[in-house]
Amino acid sequence: MSPRTPVRRVVSLVPSLTEAVAATEPELLAGATDWCTRPPGLAVERYGGTKNPDTARIAALAPDLVIANEEENRPSDLAALRAAGLEVLVTEVRTLGQAFSELERVLVRGCGLARPGWLDAAEAAWADVRATGPALHAVVPVWRRPWMVLGRDTFAGDVLARLGVKHLFSAHPERYPRVPIQELTARGADLVVLPDEPYRFTADDGPEAFPGLPAALVSGRHLTWYGPSLAEAPAVLTDALSAAR
Repeated sequence: MSPRTPVRRVVSLVPSLTEAVAATEPELLAGATDWCTRPPGLAVERYGGTKNPDTARIAALAPDLVIANEEENRPSDLAALRAAGLEVLVTEVRTLGQAFSELERVLVRGCGLARPGWLDAAEAAWADVRATGPALHAVVPVWRRPWMVLGRDTFAGDVLARLGVKHLFSAHPERYPRVPIQELTARGADLVVLPDEPYRFTADDGPEAFPGLPAALVSGRHLTWYGPSLAEAPAVLTDALSAAR
């Protein structure tokens, strides 16, 4: 695939995509959300969060391309950016395979860059991942007050399944259902998986709600981000899950 003529200014509305561009061609980034924390020390214009970006400020930056995600960003904000005459590339990432293909679409076809070596390394890291032993069944909260968990068709759910962990709400009609804690603790899970984002679960905030159940405290960046962190994710997540077993 031949890259198109490179763009000069990119605004990212997604933390993982911000990190992906910064790891490939950092000078392209003209702006990022307040939640774009990687890489550390990233010095670009900030214009609000993923759910409340200042679209007028983004338009004033005059980017050649805005990169977004159908789950992270609101359709109304994307429509406002398009109405301002900006090109908006919207990704959909619900599986690991989609993550790899969408990263190539953003970086190569969107930004006009050569395929980065870190993307090859990430695909290679996952190529030989094979779950060992019987599958573990887990509850995977992503929020508290109210409790919300992984449901159907989620990237994090697919990542966990490849590591031998099946979450118990994968057939739920909603992608991130609200479920009372009494129902979560009564589902007969083998463990609870607690990421540190979007809600920051810690050893002192989360495990106590699931008495008697092993708790795996995992890196949210490695579980939910699709970018350079994918190269480390199999080892990082496997270690966290093994520690809980």
